[in-house]
Parts: sequence; structure tokens; C-alpha cells
Amino acid sequence: MRIDSVRAVPGVSGFYFDDQRAIKTGAEEDGFAYAGDPVSEGFDAVRQAGEALIVELELSDGSVVRGDCAAVQYSGAGGRDPLFRADDYAPVVEGQVGDALRGRDPRAFADNVSVVEMLPSAAEDGDALHTAVRYGVSQALLFAAARARRDTPTDVLADALGTTPATDPIPVFGQSGDARRRNAEKMLVKGVPVLPHGLFNSEAKLGSEGERLVEYLEWLGDRADELGPEGYHPRFHVDVYGTIGELFCPPYDRAEVLDYFADLAAAADPYPLQVEGPMDAGGRAEQIAEMAELRDGLADAGVPVDVVADEWCNTFDDVQAFVDAEAADVVQVKTPDLGGIQRSARAVAECEGTDTRAYLGGTCNETAVSARACVHVALATDAAQLLAKPGMGFDEGFMVVTNEMRRTLARRERADREVAADD
Repeated sequence: MRIDSVRAVPGVSGFYFDDQRAIKTGAEEDGFAYAGDPVSEGFDAVRQAGEALIVELELSDGSVVRGDCAAVQYSGAGGRDPLFRADDYAPVVEGQVGDALRGRDPRAFADNVSVVEMLPSAAEDGDALHTAVRYGVSQALLFAAARARRDTPTDVLADALGTTPATDPIPVFGQSGDARRRNAEKMLVKGVPVLPHGLFNSEAKLGSEGERLVEYLEWLGDRADELGPEGYHPRFHVDVYGTIGELFCPPYDRAEVLDYFADLAAAADPYPLQVEGPMDAGGRAEQIAEMAELRDGLADAGVPVDVVADEWCNTFDDVQAFVDAEAADVVQVKTPDLGGIQRSARAVAECEGTDTRAYLGGTCNETAVSARACVHVALATDAAQLLAKPGMGFDEGFMVVTNEMRRTLARRERADREVAADD
């Protein structure tokens, strides 16, 4: 079997592109949009429609598999690749990517994704292709390999990495968007293992002294008791987009900061709490130093809050650096930012044997196809948690990743039983 053709069709993603710098520097909400001018390169507005590029591979048996190129909601922020425009990259996928892949054996997943990773961009700087392009093409190559091998994408990835796939479901992490109370209640009713993200990306949402986050966690704990199924004990995970750092400023191991985190832990009690992106230092080295300072301070003070790396933790090298420096309890592997999904899988595996857990994340601004592909990354590497995506409505993304995971686990269990019966 071989890859006969590569096609690219501009499409839509599950959310929007937002200019994070403009929002953090005061762009005001105007209904669902934002008033004011964008400040980041490539943006036409502070909020604009998300885009995806649908990649189709036609195989020599006539079958067609697909992957979706997508980029994060906050493109161009925190060291990420610039805004992704699907129309600009369609000819790149059909041209240089197609030329590199046509005629290749789809079963050779590891070799095929390596070829794509090595392709230069059309830019004069010779950098690699945009991460979104590598992300989408690698998904299509994964599904092509699974089809050609008559196997699950999970097993294709596990074979490429030498890992043992998970046999139990990966805890799914729900994200609420700005509907942080209504959507959290939906998550509680469904017994979501990790919740609710919360989108605390401004002082108005955090509170001028951080009080609104404390109040929210108290409310969330009460509602978990009232709405959750019997025996339910979720993990609370909130993303603050560096706003705690803006509230307190470094050093982060001083009593004032640790007391605030102790207040957060008390508000969440008896549920475990992890806080994502407590500060945004403006560069990787500074971010690692400040995260490590906070983590050490919390440990010394006995404050039971885990810190999650997001800002400046975008590439495989970034993940390695945060893990090696012991700068986080959890690192988010932000799938579109790493390029090919095999790199996300390697980043998760990098956490094995350390005291840092891997959260296979991504963005609300992906598609159902890319979310399904990420389920197989999580299963192949036994990640600590998996983001429900795409979109910000919660239910739809939770359905996509949960059902794909259950289908895959059931299929692998049936295959194992058949092998055992033959023996």
C-alpha cells in the first residue's frame, strides 16, 4: 500500500483566535467580541474566527484518511508560532508536503512523520513548517498507518515509542470557558475527573486581591458535594494566565504569596487543587526560575497546591527544561504547539520516572479530528490527564474524547481476549 495523493481544504476550528496580549493589556469585552485594536502580529481583530486546514491522504486501496491542522486560541503568545491562516498553507500542504509523502508506505508512521518534521518552511529563515501544519499532517499519517496495519492508532504510536498503552481510561479535564459556573455544574453532573479550567485571565475575574478565585473554589466545592455522583472525588484545576503573578510579583516564595495559595487550598478542600500558569515571566528561563521558586516555597510551607506549566512550555525542548528543573508538578503538553503528534507523545513519555505529571492538553480551537488523534497519544503514553476539546461548550468536547477513548479501549480488550483464546 502507498500514499497516492495529498489534498488540503481550508475549514473552521472549534473556537476563535484571541490576541492574548491585547486582552491582558486592557481590551474590553464587547458582547462576545472585544473592543479595541489588536497588538499581536497577524491579527485583524482582538477576537477573530478560528481556522483549520483539513488534510486528506488518499491511499492506493482507495481509502481516505484525514487530519486537521489547527493552532491554539492564543496564537503568537508565550513564544508560540504566529497566527495560522489556512488559505496560506493549503498550497504548502499540497505542494512540498505532498511531494515528500506521495508514494510512501503508510505503515511506516515513524519514518513518514520524520520526513515532514524535516521539511523547511517557505520563509527565507528556513525554519520548520508551522506547527499547525505538522500537527495536522501527522494526524493523517497516524490514521493512515492504523488503517494500513488494521490496528488502533494507539498501538501504532505505542509501537513507535516503545511504550505500554494504558488499559484504563485517562482522566478527562473539562474546560468551562467564561461560563465557569454553568459549565462546571454540567461537569459535576457528568462526574468529570478534572475540572473546570475556569479561564481566569484578567484581574476582573481573579479579583483585585484574588478574592474572586477563592470564592469560586468555595462555590465549586459546595456544588461538587451537591451535584456529583456517589463516591465522586474530582481534582480541581484552574488556569490563571499569569494573573497571580501580576497581583503579587516576585519573589514567589514569600509569606504573602504562600498565604494566598493556602487560602486557595482551603477553599478547594477536600478536593486536590492544581493552578496552571500562576505567572508569565516573559521568557522561558525566567518562567522556570519563578515556577521553581513558587513550587519549592509551597512544598516548604506544606501548602497542598500543585503548579502547572503552560506559558513558555510549548516545544519538546521546553517540556524537557521544565521537567529537568523540577519547576512544575504538572506540565501541559500543548499539542498544536509541538508540531507532529509524535512529538507530543515523546513529551508525555519524558515525564515518566520523574515527579512531574504530563497533562496532554491543547486548545478549544481544535477540531473533532485532532481531538480524536490526541486520545490515542494519551492512551499510548498513559498521560495523567487529557483535555476535553474542541470548543468551549464542554459537552461536545467531552463526548468526542470520552467516546473515542472508550471505543479504543473496548477494541483493544476484544483483541486481547481473542489472542488469549487462540493461545
